[in-house]
Amino acid sequence: MIVKDFNMVYTVESAQPLAFYSDYSSERGTVHVSYTTAKGAFNVVCRHSGRNADISYNYEGRYTDAEAKKEIIRRFGLKHEITEIYKKINTDSNIDDAIRRYYGMRVTQNDPWEAALSFVVSQFNNVKRIRRIMRSLISRFGSEFDTSNGRVRLFPEPSVIADASIKELMECGTGFRASYIKSVAAEWQRIERQRLASKSYEDAKLTLMELDGIGDKVADCILLMGYGKLEAFPIDTWIKRLMERDYLHRKSSIRQIHDFAEKKWGAYAGYAQQYIYWYGRNYY
Repeated sequence: MIVKDFNMVYTVESAQPLAFYSDYSSERGTVHVSYTTAKGAFNVVCRHSGRNADISYNYEGRYTDAEAKKEIIRRFGLKHEITEIYKKINTDSNIDDAIRRYYGMRVTQNDPWEAALSFVVSQFNNVKRIRRIMRSLISRFGSEFDTSNGRVRLFPEPSVIADASIKELMECGTGFRASYIKSVAAEWQRIERQRLASKSYEDAKLTLMELDGIGDKVADCILLMGYGKLEAFPIDTWIKRLMERDYLHRKSSIRQIHDFAEKKWGAYAGYAQQYIYWYGRNYY
């Protein structure tokens, strides 16, 4: 599968959900990514050539060939018209520099439950520790699955996490997040019945924020990287600091930052956020 204007390294490494639990390696322009879902296991190889990439993959599990291909395309944002998105978000020198540095980075679209669990775990946390917690949760609560390369653990179903005790969740390193994880997992079946993908961004966000442990930032992360709502603009401490310094030039409320992002980048504010965030984290 030849994909133009795509970079797997930047996409996987940029603190998106797959960075939290996949096995990943990169050497001389070739990237290997292995990950599990609730339905099976994927091994992806991406060979870069300039700004383009050749992606191949194999899978095992409860997928048809068509479903597996759809999973890869959706997961890595391969349908996103990235050059058109760049035209929409490249409004200033900050984003221009970020695009130059991370050209080809896509916003991933993960399974909504995977995104929800990942970002509830991410609260007041760093990538290294998030990864350790996520891998521990998968190892303890994911069902065993035999592949041609050995036995793996699938991504745990929300019902399994909901049935776990707070003590068991805390033994995975979740800390204070354990009660939030259990609560969100217990409510996830109800959330799925709400069909958030078909709701407006605003209504979907309000629905998510009804859950204990999901605030403004986590809701936006789930909507952006779980439901593909590219207008979502997650605001954490880094984004707030960067937006105040480079755009609003004053201390600003979360609401003021959201309003600014919506007016400036509109339907692709989430892409602008990802480039501002990852560039800012690495260069400031």
